[in-house]
Amino acid sequence: MQISSRLILLFPVLLVSLLATDAPSRPTTRVRAEIPAQYRWDFTPIYADWAAWEAGMKSMEAKMDEFAALKGTLAQGPAAVLKAYQLFDEIGIMQYKVYRYPQLQRDVDTRNQEIAGRFQRVGAVFAKFNTATSWFTPELLTIPQASMEKWIKENSGLAPYAFTILDNYRQQQHVLDEKGEKLLSFGSRFNSTPRAIFQELSTSDIKFPAVKLANGKEVTVSPANYNELLETNYNQADRAAAFEAFLKTYAATSNTYAAIYNAVLQRGWAEAQARNYPSTLAASLDGNAIPLSVVETLVATVRAGTAPLQRYMKLRKKLLGLAEYHLYDGTIPLYKSTIVYPYDPTKNLVIASVAPLGADYTAKYRHFVSGGRIDVYENEGKSSGAYCAGVYGVGPYLLMNYSDTLDSAFTLAHEAGHAMHTVLSYETQPFVTSGYTIFVAEVASTTNERFLLNKLLESSTDPKERFLFLQHAVDAIMRTFYTQVLFADFELQAHKRVEQGQPITPEVLNNIYLKLLKDYYGDAVTIDDLYKFTWARIPHFYNTPYYVYQYATCFASSARLFKDMTTGAAADKAAATERYLTLLRSGGNDHPMKQLQKAGVDLSRRETVQAVVDQMNELVAQLEAEAAKIDATAAVH
Repeated sequence: MQISSRLILLFPVLLVSLLATDAPSRPTTRVRAEIPAQYRWDFTPIYADWAAWEAGMKSMEAKMDEFAALKGTLAQGPAAVLKAYQLFDEIGIMQYKVYRYPQLQRDVDTRNQEIAGRFQRVGAVFAKFNTATSWFTPELLTIPQASMEKWIKENSGLAPYAFTILDNYRQQQHVLDEKGEKLLSFGSRFNSTPRAIFQELSTSDIKFPAVKLANGKEVTVSPANYNELLETNYNQADRAAAFEAFLKTYAATSNTYAAIYNAVLQRGWAEAQARNYPSTLAASLDGNAIPLSVVETLVATVRAGTAPLQRYMKLRKKLLGLAEYHLYDGTIPLYKSTIVYPYDPTKNLVIASVAPLGADYTAKYRHFVSGGRIDVYENEGKSSGAYCAGVYGVGPYLLMNYSDTLDSAFTLAHEAGHAMHTVLSYETQPFVTSGYTIFVAEVASTTNERFLLNKLLESSTDPKERFLFLQHAVDAIMRTFYTQVLFADFELQAHKRVEQGQPITPEVLNNIYLKLLKDYYGDAVTIDDLYKFTWARIPHFYNTPYYVYQYATCFASSARLFKDMTTGAAADKAAATERYLTLLRSGGNDHPMKQLQKAGVDLSRRETVQAVVDQMNELVAQLEAEAAKIDATAAVH
């Protein structure tokens, strides 16, 4: 998954030894073949070579034909149902491998059209399988639920499939008959088309300009370089120039981005209507049994709670000594640091930070990062951002674009949190329930970020260092909570326009986004007009609609879980830790709201969200108090 950018945190002098500045930093080359192998993915655990992949494709297609031949057999009894589900598992495990092998290789070189073609072949085969199996759920639902429950009770082999089977009955009113499901399946091969077009436009075909900085150096404002410049360059004019060049790159093709996004919106609404949902949001949430009120309450609570965010922006403006404060000033540290964060020592620090989760978790963590599973550095043609991709039976693969900033350190902690969630789920759950939902996915990632921050907070009582640590906690709320809800707010408004039959144009999207910036930031920030094009460059809008709100709900969840695991009596902390690890081991064996409730979090309550707003206000007040203790001459202007 791609991630939202995170704000930089400065390490105190006490931690320099943990991140020795004489350690090798990132390679200066962007040529992939010249980057040392230990920093690149090893694909051989998936398939030895392309010939093995071809054999895997052939074997999978044979299994798919075998599954299609089961049509009409389910009513014969529990043995027939079990046979179908077990065969579907076999196919699913194969699908992971044949999909990831070209997908991962495409993402490290999106310019390679041979690999892109192979990846398209996978999509075509999957679409064909969807059509050939469109009979399955309608036929399953012809069996009365009472009969199915009896079969499950009497046949132990069906026990691992009980949750998945019975969840079909919960959603029965949204399942079409066989003809309807087959008709919808014909469109499945086009569902990924908007995403593919966005990928090509924003990664393969995009050309980022170079900007000349005040020191005479020219920098190409690629996504990684752009983020690094905003996080490390104290010259506001340089940041402004980088911002302008970067956003104008997307603005130049905004008509195309708007057309792609309109396709995403129209696709979602068409699918929702076909399945008898009142809105795209309802269709998106129903699969995981998440009430609409969760998203609606989240947005309403955050909209009413923007005062702490604006208060923080005004404090940053004051401490940075800026006449005007812009969004591109939001990631520059308030105090200078010359420390860099090379990957290898940072990796060790990140591992050390999760020690409270126990020796078994730490050992598995260390094994994962030992080599071959993390693609560390940026190279020409590589997808931007970061994500963790699971391959059942093999394990997770983690994509980074590491740039020796602390933002990268926290991104590593974040994505490795996903990886460990995947590791624990795969080793505990049968295949059918091994995949966890998006709704709980970001709990593991943001919790690991909190552990890294906690490791640092334990190290110092110096007012300036304390300020910087507190600042990171505030920045985490700003980026993972407020910004993601703003994104979700944008998605809600855009989807509602389509549902109401209103047009989607660049101007419409620009106006929605610009108004949101003004609503959330008020008069605390000077909103540059170019920022209205930000929607064009957010991958989640195109790749995974209605995903981003879950960063905020997961942040609220992880804040509660982290507090339970790190405060109070030893026995209470141990119990909370075990509940958390049980959550990670649970995969998709229940609806995510219930999984979180078992772990100790209830997101149906407004107070759970409001607690983050209140925490933000308290932290900003602490920042103001710490700032008052620091000599004004120490501030960077």
